[in-house]
Amino acid sequence: MSNPPMRVAIVPVTPLQQNCSLIWCTRTMRGAFVDPGGDLDRLRAAALQHQVIIEKILITHGHIDHCGLAGEFAAELGVPIEGPHQADRFWIDRLAEDGRKYGVRGVPFAPDRWLSDGDQVTVGDLVLDVYHCPGHTPGHVVFHHPPSKLALVGDVLFQGSIGRTDFPLSNTQDLIDAIIGKLWPLGDDTVFVPGHGQPSNFGHERRTNPFVGDSALSAAG
Repeated sequence: MSNPPMRVAIVPVTPLQQNCSLIWCTRTMRGAFVDPGGDLDRLRAAALQHQVIIEKILITHGHIDHCGLAGEFAAELGVPIEGPHQADRFWIDRLAEDGRKYGVRGVPFAPDRWLSDGDQVTVGDLVLDVYHCPGHTPGHVVFHHPPSKLALVGDVLFQGSIGRTDFPLSNTQDLIDAIIGKLWPLGDDTVFVPGHGQPSNFGHERRTNPFVGDSALSAAG
């Protein structure tokens, strides 16, 4: 596709190398940052480089590397924050405390819009579907743009792995159920950008992922 409707630039931020995604509508050049956890100077530079007008911030979940400075950035840009699901209020409220623990800045904030399963968010002319995918955190959401066959999955799924479930309010079975019940039906050819590491696609993970691949799940039986 010579000029796809949506483009994505991945900008790793914070010492945890979290994948912040700059997504934008190619027709309007209006865009959003997904999970701007820190290193705001790098994010400002990315928007400038791609000549994108930022109109909102989208958050997958409340962990500090994903949203530690989202509130500060939104105030600076004068844009709203949408997401995550309100079950992650627990994590957002403790951003300052977690920041001290991890040696990065965290500023609690209140999203302008909490998101629920079945909601949609817009970026320029783009419409992305919202899936509530708890497990890693109770309020984790995933953003999916069907025409692009692209999903932004935060820390639900990784290339060859899945999100950690050793945090407060995590639940391994919820995570597996969300991946199988909500992500796999989006199609094997759907590419996903994870919160850390390299993109992959759902088909590859179904064939090879040692945690949620088809053979791993059938063996677990």
